[in-house]
Amino acid sequence: MNFLEKTLGFDSKTMRIRTEVIAGATTFLTMSYILAVNPAILSSTGMDKGALFTATALVSAIATLLLAFMARLPFAQAPSMGLNAFFAYTLCQAMGYTWQQSLAIMLIEGIVFLIITFFNIRELILESIPKNLRFAISAGIGMFIAFIGLKNADIIVAKEGTFVGLGEFTPNCILGIIAILLSGILMAKKVKGALFYGIIFATIAGIPMGVTQIPQGWIPVSAPHALTPIFCQFNFENFLNIQTLLVVFSLLIINIFDTVGTLVGLAYKTGIVKPDGTIPRVKEAMMSDAIGTTCGAMLGSSTLTTYVESASGIAEGGKSGMTAFVVGMLFIVSLLLSPVFLLIPAAATSGALVMVGVLMIDSIKKMDLNDVSEAFPSFITMITMVLCYSIADGICLGILSYVILKICTAQFKALNPTLIILSILFIINFIFG
Repeated sequence: MNFLEKTLGFDSKTMRIRTEVIAGATTFLTMSYILAVNPAILSSTGMDKGALFTATALVSAIATLLLAFMARLPFAQAPSMGLNAFFAYTLCQAMGYTWQQSLAIMLIEGIVFLIITFFNIRELILESIPKNLRFAISAGIGMFIAFIGLKNADIIVAKEGTFVGLGEFTPNCILGIIAILLSGILMAKKVKGALFYGIIFATIAGIPMGVTQIPQGWIPVSAPHALTPIFCQFNFENFLNIQTLLVVFSLLIINIFDTVGTLVGLAYKTGIVKPDGTIPRVKEAMMSDAIGTTCGAMLGSSTLTTYVESASGIAEGGKSGMTAFVVGMLFIVSLLLSPVFLLIPAAATSGALVMVGVLMIDSIKKMDLNDVSEAFPSFITMITMVLCYSIADGICLGILSYVILKICTAQFKALNPTLIILSILFIINFIFG
């Protein structure tokens, strides 16, 4: 046990191995959709889909295991859902970069990430965020996670007149409702592993409903696809221009605040934040993310980030790096069992995502809502995360509104140089990004 404490931060006096394993399995199952979604998105650029599946599983395992041993925190990492769409639909389709050039951009961003992490710039950014905004980030992420769960199950759908609205009672929607209610009931009854069991039961229930699709001739085991078609396929031609510089800058801004925002929210849920607001081993967590991003580009995947779905494992009691270790090992196992993990429908994970939102919303009660100059930026942070479908946008707009209100009300002591610099960079990014 002493070995586990030194390497993974597992304290046998306050933690149980079974709880950590269930937490890791829950986090993995909740985020396992990335194994199906990431290859589907990136393959639209012409990249090999089989190789992309292998890359997604492998880089997620590498980054999460690095986080387990370096930071000893119960978080998991994988290719960012927002940045894989940025890769495929913005860089390759809208801006005309080839996927080889886009991978080169991801590599450059990863290297810059490593440099700014090594020199504590990311940690400086994190510590500059006011406490009230940190609580708002945590609550906003909870709302965002719940919204993802509702959207994945088609309970909330796009509507022309109102942008969003209730979906029709399709089998997918009904399965999502079952998953949410089942997870809520199990959590209310304080069943250990409630979110884990909710995902399993919903996946099984989806078989007769036709939502959980079992292909003809399905077998649970298959050999991993080769990485050769996408491994280190970089193209640096026509690279030195302002457009590429702005693209790299935009990627850095998005990724820094996706990761920073998620780390803040998850850290408060884990209960590791110190009274002064600092987060233990946050630099190590950020470094594993930066290394993972660089490895991801080499393996042929888009930028990585810390996953908000890690909160589902934390809700199950995960407190140490052992939770992350279990997630990393399951990603390695998924290389051989890809047909099994691809069976889990998105609707089956909606219960876990919604319940995580319920649990994370409690940080609102810690916020100071009496001062409008504190309450307004916090509200902007939370609501824009959901409405813009972006953690990064929520943080950017929240910080901008915080700085503007503090300046206009002459509360200059509440500001710091980092906040001012960030606000200027946000404005530049919004204008030219």
